[in-house]
Amino acid sequence: MQKSAEPAPVADSNGLLPQIMRVKRRWRETHDTCTLELTSDAVLPVVSAGQFNMLYAFGIGEIPVSFSGPPGAEASWIHTIRSVGPVSRALVGLKTGDAIGVRGPFGTAWPVEEAHGHDVLLVAGGLGLAPLRPALYAVLAKRERYGRVVLLYGTRSVPDILYRAAIETWRRRLDLDIAVTVDHAEAGWRGNVGVVTRLIRRAAFDPASTVAMVCGPEIMLRFAVAAIGEAGVPDSRIYLSMERNMKCAVGHCGHCQFGPRFVCRDGAVFRSDAVAALLSQPEI
Repeated sequence: MQKSAEPAPVADSNGLLPQIMRVKRRWRETHDTCTLELTSDAVLPVVSAGQFNMLYAFGIGEIPVSFSGPPGAEASWIHTIRSVGPVSRALVGLKTGDAIGVRGPFGTAWPVEEAHGHDVLLVAGGLGLAPLRPALYAVLAKRERYGRVVLLYGTRSVPDILYRAAIETWRRRLDLDIAVTVDHAEAGWRGNVGVVTRLIRRAAFDPASTVAMVCGPEIMLRFAVAAIGEAGVPDSRIYLSMERNMKCAVGHCGHCQFGPRFVCRDGAVFRSDAVAALLSQPEI
């Protein structure tokens, strides 16, 4: 893999005008999070793991939401959304058959092809598992092309664990190491307790041949990059998803400026050596 290569942007066909899609299915993941499967009469563009859409709740506004389903799907698009504000609350409240405005797909992709022949380390914090799930789907679909595959996932509490059925299915695989941790344990929880970055030092991967992909809150990204680097993985093989507050998705409004970069235009997936130094700057 070329150490100088940056994630390549994938062009969108029309970045300004939304298309109308409809909710084909919806299912609840946690008390405040649900997954929507969206469909359209039009032929949908092929999606790469790591890309995102702008989802529009009519009369309220739009927010960026990463794809959380298998990459490459042309029949429908899957997004996992947590209710934290007016727009996300409206999207979570949609019913089967409801209309939704969609712009995209936008953004750079996780380096799943560049990781062929390498160990793969996926580190997710909270809702960060949703943008990473397409990368894991892609890796498992061509499992023979990779070395060890490790998924480390941390969230606030047991009720906040995403994709419980999928996690149980992944646990039964003999070719995937998975560890889940919670910040606050409840009665009956026998798993790990603590932040997800503490799991990195105990994970089985070869630092000399590992590609790491990380998604979660920015403070978690900072500590994850440090821990993965201390394990011996160079910044050039650590990738981060910087899904921040985006408004336009085409680099015009400046809301997602991150130092000299715009997350919507240049990301949301970045190589660590391009942005890691900015993570510790409180004013950015």
